Amino acid sequence: MKEKIKNVKTDIINIKTENSGQGAAEYILLFGGVIVIAIAALLIYRSYFANNQTSLNASNDVNDVRNAMNST
Repeated sequence: MKEKIKNVKTDIINIKTENSGQGAAEYILLFGGVIVIAIAALLIYRSYFANNQTSLNASNDVNDVRNAMNST
């Protein structure tokens, strides 16, 4: 009986110190975080991309921002 208890204690200690799957879990969390940020960005800018009247012209957008900053 004492030997079984000793084996259980040893097993519990071994489980506590084992971290072989930690790296994979961290990569999964990192990848999930990137996906969440990408989806949030798409949701924020959805109206900008969906608007057919707005042309996606980077130089015009930059000039609009510069003009807005200079006018304040």
